[in-house]
Amino acid sequence: MNGRILAIFSTKALIYTAVAGGIGLIFYYIFSLIKLTYVGIGIAILFAVIGFVVGTFKVPDSTAFEITRKAGGANIDEVILRLIKFKQKKKRIYLYSKEGKK
Repeated sequence: MNGRILAIFSTKALIYTAVAGGIGLIFYYIFSLIKLTYVGIGIAILFAVIGFVVGTFKVPDSTAFEITRKAGGANIDEVILRLIKFKQKKKRIYLYSKEGKK
């Protein structure tokens, strides 16, 4: 049970669920102001589920798609973080190689 809360939540998944659920609560309050409370609750739950999935699941290791070949087995949140860093560096990739014997 290393770091597990309620048997399904790891600490990281709980944090992602709470943050995404908090974002969903903003939409809940907006929709409750226009008397669409149930829609707001649904959106808040949807955001919490998305947060749980991002914090828990891994990218499947499959050869069917290019992204699953390259990122297969990595956590979804790590893949998203790498994508953000890639976009911030204006889509540049640096390759470092060792000098071989001549």
